[in-house]
Amino acid sequence: LPSSFPMKILAFPPRSEWPRLLARPVQSTGQIEKAVAPILAQVRSEGDKALFELSQKFDKVDLSETGLTVSEAEIDAAEARLSDDLKAAIRQAYANIRTFHEAQKQPVEKIETMPGVVCWRKSVGIEKVGLYIPGGTAPLFSTVLMLGVPAQLAGCREVVLCTPSNHPAIYFAAK
Repeated sequence: LPSSFPMKILAFPPRSEWPRLLARPVQSTGQIEKAVAPILAQVRSEGDKALFELSQKFDKVDLSETGLTVSEAEIDAAEARLSDDLKAAIRQAYANIRTFHEAQKQPVEKIETMPGVVCWRKSVGIEKVGLYIPGGTAPLFSTVLMLGVPAQLAGCREVVLCTPSNHPAIYFAAK
């Protein structure tokens, strides 16, 4: 692991410590809203300028060189930098995830609750969705697939993917 992520090894902790060690960090909604509100206000007031500043601040990514969008040419060039084995693995993962989520599709089901009264249930995809793919210490191209494939199958008309990473595997999975 990078030195910015020092690993703490706990050898044979007593059983009484397990619940504390395994507890996930929790924040209240109020804490989250308090932290996020100034960020949203800055984006509302400054627009793209804020996105450039916030990307530098939080993700250590300088968007002044790359801009806010990725071209098809950049995506194609990224694909060329991946090994055939990795591309095959991503394609296999895509197929597996697609098969799993396709099984969840249900046809419109009409139910006559009483004579002349017909009710139905119909699943409809969200028209526009945003996907955030963390950049951190590893390219989480699996997250691209786990979020993108269901959006694709649901028929979302517009899918926007945001990530601080420019890793070619993320671009390929998004493609």
